[in-house]
Amino acid sequence: MKLSEKRVPQDGRIQITVAGEDLDLRVSTVPSSHGESIVMRILNKQSLLLGLPKLGLFADDQQIFERLIAMPDGILLLTGPTGSGKTTTLYACLNHLNRPDRKIITVEDPVEYRISGINQVQVREDIGLTFPAVLRSILRQAPNIIMVGEIRDFETAEIAVNASLTGHLVFSTLHTNDAPSAIPRLMDIGVKPFLLASSIRATIAQRLVRVICEKCAAPYTPTEQEIGLLGNAAIQFKDVKLLKGKGCAACGQTGYRGRKGLYEIFLINDEVREMIYNKTPLVELRARARELGMRTLREDGLRKVVSGITTLEEVLCATMGD
Repeated sequence: MKLSEKRVPQDGRIQITVAGEDLDLRVSTVPSSHGESIVMRILNKQSLLLGLPKLGLFADDQQIFERLIAMPDGILLLTGPTGSGKTTTLYACLNHLNRPDRKIITVEDPVEYRISGINQVQVREDIGLTFPAVLRSILRQAPNIIMVGEIRDFETAEIAVNASLTGHLVFSTLHTNDAPSAIPRLMDIGVKPFLLASSIRATIAQRLVRVICEKCAAPYTPTEQEIGLLGNAAIQFKDVKLLKGKGCAACGQTGYRGRKGLYEIFLINDEVREMIYNKTPLVELRARARELGMRTLREDGLRKVVSGITTLEEVLCATMGD
């Protein structure tokens, strides 16, 4: 970043060591009418080495996850806004699959954590090393598994789809609000429905919620206002004792310590493939996904509230109701 340049937006990174831990700071500046607005995202590299059990998946969802990432080909898409933990989940999947007999290649911007045994490629737009350019080359490198940091345009999406149809397992991320929305989003980018129907194995939406501090967790009864915001799900919380952190020295008086993911897993079966091929509207696609057993982000969050992992307040802030 140029210290003297204050007229245009800039992105940069800082590497520091705090208390023996290596941290990356992602720095973004934008000029505003009152000076520069600066945001720093803190990335703890150790958090990228989590195993699947530490992501916050319940046993049934973890079994689905393990079944999906064990497939020989197809695309597995993670969706959600910036900062929802998609990269951490992708790295957890790669760590789970990283074995000497598997060749894994990633295309990232930037490479967030270097993992031994995995070929990681850093995108550099300034010299023409773009996502599509790298993807075209790595298909000749005979990989078993490919991870694309993000699908941003038609060219990247097309190559990722073609890679999945030629015997590769492809992981990637997309910015959508829920899991079923990934399908019309890819069609909007320009991917043909028959190619999507053949290649997509599942789309998974994700959000992060704070975890109740174990050292100061105490029972509490939810307020009428909180229950009222739950809509149809309110009935299961009447007269139920939930947990909430009081605040202590261990959690900095916040009542929370650490974060876990909420997951919405949309599995693509033959019926859904036919719906994708016929360009079924998103409303019908989402309704059918629910009928086939898809649990929404809100429902997964409420399960974690009942289990004492997080609070109603966190789930209500992070998810939308039906």
